[in-house]
Amino acid sequence: MGVTIPAGFDFTDPELFEKRLPHDEWRELRRSEPIRRVDKEPGIDGFDDDHYWLATKHADVKEISRVTGETFSAGENTMIPRFAEGTDRSIIEAQREMLVNEDGEIHKKHRRIISRGFTPRGVAGMRDELAERARQIVTEAAKNNADDFVTAVASELPLQAIAELLGVPQEDRHKIFEWSNTMTSYDVPGGMDLAAVASMQLIDYFQNMANERAANPQDDIVSKLVQADIDGEHLSPEEFGWFVTLLAVAGNETTRNATTHGMVAMLANPDQWDLFKAERPETAYDEILRWASPITQFQRTAMEDVEIGGVTIRKGERALLCYGSANFDEDVFEDPFTFNILRDPNPHVTFGGQGPHYCIGANLAKMQLELIFNAIADYFPDLTALGDPARLRSGWLNGLTEWKVDLGRCPVLT
Repeated sequence: MGVTIPAGFDFTDPELFEKRLPHDEWRELRRSEPIRRVDKEPGIDGFDDDHYWLATKHADVKEISRVTGETFSAGENTMIPRFAEGTDRSIIEAQREMLVNEDGEIHKKHRRIISRGFTPRGVAGMRDELAERARQIVTEAAKNNADDFVTAVASELPLQAIAELLGVPQEDRHKIFEWSNTMTSYDVPGGMDLAAVASMQLIDYFQNMANERAANPQDDIVSKLVQADIDGEHLSPEEFGWFVTLLAVAGNETTRNATTHGMVAMLANPDQWDLFKAERPETAYDEILRWASPITQFQRTAMEDVEIGGVTIRKGERALLCYGSANFDEDVFEDPFTFNILRDPNPHVTFGGQGPHYCIGANLAKMQLELIFNAIADYFPDLTALGDPARLRSGWLNGLTEWKVDLGRCPVLT
């Protein structure tokens, strides 16, 4: 039986996502109107247009991703589909400096430089350090009898991974965490000004680090990024600051939310949690990523009239790629609403489908999930929920801000 979607239903409404994910509405669109024109009030999302297009099917999301940089742009209106109401256009324009919001040759150049930090060898070289970090995180949580899973368990490893990658001193690492949190909370009443301040603090901190490394290079990723290579390519301090801003959100927030969503799903499906504890299947991490879809949606802007899924999107119109819907597409995933850690193959689009903007840190994210879930299974096999998690007020991040749990007896420390 179909779901009636009322006129004016806004698929980027932060108030909606603070309460729930619109899975019923997405399912109806996948069935009846896979590319839907969504009418909205100009300016309510930071954009002056009166509508956007929403792509909910896996195939359409992948196709728009594939042709980004050709017929669609990531930079024209940035990838973020919702800013706070009344956001000045200059704030949106400034974010076009970020890798995720670039197109063409400048995007290729910056991605080529940044990829130096995410080689398979480089990521593998972080494994032992991050595995030890994961054990420290769960040990501290056990000793403190922590009751908020988000803060005590899920948040720490992504923060440490980014800080480790960038060489941030331990005493400064929680500044990064606080700034990152504040930057993504602009949909909270009064949050816009705080988010702007936090963004500038983060950029300023890392521009100073870049200047210092440019003058006194060390054997670390920051030096590799800001020092010119044989072809003279490097990031300026300003470019480096924007790159780290992206890392702080894309690398920190998303992995943290995937961890929490994954654990919520494990407890809601105790057979899967028992299976994971017993067998630790490699396929579990992709299923966690599919299920969590930590970025609900990004957007592109049509650079010419283009047909997608039989619908013409006109030049200048925005098209939202709904990963949260595409990852539950019945034409791609058997029993998509069943959490199945043995699901294989699992062609989720959590890392952005395909094309030039595929997530550069995908391997690092999967490794972090593997390490933290193994640590949780070892230290907290009897973890139980004490209620439902609190959701982030955001039109594009599927975030969880707090989740009360009982960690249970720790067999490792007793």
